[in-house]
Amino acid sequence: MATERSRPFVTSRLGVKSQTVLPKEVRAALGVGPGDQIGYSIQRGRVILTAVRAPQPDDDPFACFDEWASEADTEGYASL
Repeated sequence: MATERSRPFVTSRLGVKSQTVLPKEVRAALGVGPGDQIGYSIQRGRVILTAVRAPQPDDDPFACFDEWASEADTEGYASL
């Protein structure tokens, strides 16, 4: 069984718009796929990717306010 330290080092390239595709191994490790969000944490010169999971409805007191839950709203309020 592979440990965290024995996993391969994987790379990807940046395109002309500074976009990249997450390698299959990274997607599998994070458990993410198309449409999922990932978060970036910068710590001492390293970037840590984390899968961003939506809170469960029982845990989110604002879940009932779904009229502001569109992609446009998410983008519009992202910098707040």
